[in-house]
Amino acid sequence: MGKGKKGGKRMSRKQLQERLQAFFSSQGDRTLSFKEIFRALKLDTHPLKMLAIDMIEEMAWDDFLVKVTDSSYKLNTKGQVQEGTFLRKANGKNAFLPDDGGTPIFVSERNSLWATNGDRVKVSFMARRQHHIKEAQVIEILQRKKDQFVGKLRVGKDFAYLITPENIFASDIIIPKRKLKGGKTNDKAIVKITQWPDAEHKNLVGEVVDVIGQTGDNDTEMNTILAQYGLPYVYPKAVEEAANKITGEITPQDVAERDDFRSAFTCTIDPHDAKDFDDALSIEKLDKGLWQVGVHIADVSHYVTEGSVIDKEAVKRATSIYLVDRTIPMLPERLCNFICSLRPDEDKLAYSVIFTLDDEANVKTYRIVHTIIRSKRRYAYEEVQQLLEENGVVDGTGEPAPVPKNGKYKGENAEQLITLDRLAKALRKKRFEHGAVKFDREELHFDVDEKGKPTRCYFKRSHDANKLIEEFMLLANKTVAESIGKAKKGRKAKTLPYRVHDNPDPQKMETLRQFIVKFGYKVKTEGTKGAMARSLNKLMDETEGKPEAKMIQTVALRAMMKAKYSVHNIGHFGLAFDYYTHFTSPIRRYPDTMVHRLLTRYAQGGRSANEKHYEELCEHCSEMELVAQNAERDSIKYKMVEFMADKVGETFAAHISGITSYGIYAEIDENHCEGMIPMRDLSDDYYEFDERNFCLRGRRHHHRYQLGDAIEIQVAGANLEKRQLDFSIVE
Repeated sequence: MGKGKKGGKRMSRKQLQERLQAFFSSQGDRTLSFKEIFRALKLDTHPLKMLAIDMIEEMAWDDFLVKVTDSSYKLNTKGQVQEGTFLRKANGKNAFLPDDGGTPIFVSERNSLWATNGDRVKVSFMARRQHHIKEAQVIEILQRKKDQFVGKLRVGKDFAYLITPENIFASDIIIPKRKLKGGKTNDKAIVKITQWPDAEHKNLVGEVVDVIGQTGDNDTEMNTILAQYGLPYVYPKAVEEAANKITGEITPQDVAERDDFRSAFTCTIDPHDAKDFDDALSIEKLDKGLWQVGVHIADVSHYVTEGSVIDKEAVKRATSIYLVDRTIPMLPERLCNFICSLRPDEDKLAYSVIFTLDDEANVKTYRIVHTIIRSKRRYAYEEVQQLLEENGVVDGTGEPAPVPKNGKYKGENAEQLITLDRLAKALRKKRFEHGAVKFDREELHFDVDEKGKPTRCYFKRSHDANKLIEEFMLLANKTVAESIGKAKKGRKAKTLPYRVHDNPDPQKMETLRQFIVKFGYKVKTEGTKGAMARSLNKLMDETEGKPEAKMIQTVALRAMMKAKYSVHNIGHFGLAFDYYTHFTSPIRRYPDTMVHRLLTRYAQGGRSANEKHYEELCEHCSEMELVAQNAERDSIKYKMVEFMADKVGETFAAHISGITSYGIYAEIDENHCEGMIPMRDLSDDYYEFDERNFCLRGRRHHHRYQLGDAIEIQVAGANLEKRQLDFSIVE
């Protein structure tokens, strides 16, 4: 007896199209996978399924549907006109990013209405041409992101021009000579647009707001980077004058209102060149094998009152910025380096978390109190590291110093520092057992001479002394967050800015899983936070010391979400904390100051703060943190190019650090400088970009360039203006 036929009567193309349209129209905004569609429409033969897939793709092409993933779609419920953000690219491939964060849509230069990067715009989608990508045209600029631009002046006989480094406009900005403010050819300047192009005038016209200085001068170039991101490079006089009026005097009333820790052994441990000491540790031995450890934080909110001129400037900046050769502080120098800074042998006001810990670093009790402290010693990380190693600590092993036979450790304050190290290592061990992600990141650093010229380029790794401080800061931040966030049953937690970190991107985790399986590794892409984190840690441990280690860590890091500030707590995936905030650096981060103020308010019985207001502040601080990071990255790029400028033509061993559709990024093994090999220079074959496997593959000869591969490069060019290093591959 023959098998029964599947699917009943055959369906015509028109019938299937009508059924698909009706089905999607009935599902509203729901995303549907191919499997769900086949099941709902009873498409159970292979030809019908293939026909349905073709038709769904056509419906997406015609904008009836929206493609969500490679195998899921939803009804397009948006109209032809949408609002969103304009993304301007130097290569002309501008894009419109819808407000819902959907797929960017191409906008050609002729359809851009002279919008600049970050502008809020209204667009209309253009009729789709066969075999062409989807396009939009800007029909209205709703809000300009900025109207000031930074570049190099060219002064001619009748007019002057500003040439922007990114070549973001089709033409340069014209400046009438009377509006130059003394600027000369090759000066870097900030120019404000006074006339945007329109139907009558096709030119951009501007006026000089400030002349930064001569191109090539170190101060000029660093200040140019800040100006490009709209960051301040000078401190307003009114704010500095307000800071100079603060005496920093500690009154008898201040002492009476605070817990006095001046007699406890207290020290600061910071980079050797630090001037703003915003945290200190104290330690005292108690009875029954217990230790009292104090995490003392500069009491900035005592001196900077909410709404004051200093506070308004701090809100605007939101963070200190660390360029290669300078710090742009959030607070005036008098406050951050002197009055608030926990300098040695000076009485200082602090906000402290006082812990009672047992020998295994279990927290028995804690209290959050205002204190007065006196640091007995200012240590550099290197000094503490040397003391630990002289007492038998092997850096990076996670093992504390062995107990000496005579019971005495070597060095001044050795017992206190070694005990702090031992407790920190116990805290760290428990944190990883609980599911914290183990990424030991290296940071690129430069040694610079008195003129700012880089003399050495190297990676800085975190040692045991750094981790000692890190663990106690993490413990304090976590404890403060829990003290507010863990509300009693039936009560709502009061408003607090949290530092939140979402779970990894599921699609990027799947990409990681598919990538590493070729090397024989596995990773969990779903499940509980702890299970995923432990799986990632296992992967990091298994790859350690292997040739593919750095490449796999790079791909894993790309799957991680960006940490940010929010009053809506979702926990911190990377640290495996359910509650986490920033409390320990109010000198250089505004969210920490916000937390200090709210803690004080709640300790005094105050009502919960306005959630909407604090969420807006959190969003601003998160945004400014990203802007500062981009400026810091650009300063590193500039110094990297400056460092390599006299090495053009030299060859170096390197490895592939990035693969894109337009070329290969390579990092020199010797000094960690990174440059790019443009796709046009790979002339031996036609190379295709395999995004999923992070490689370029030759079509004819099948030669492959893979992320992490060792290569030999020659330095082909060093363009300081573009902050760009060009390499070529040595065959």
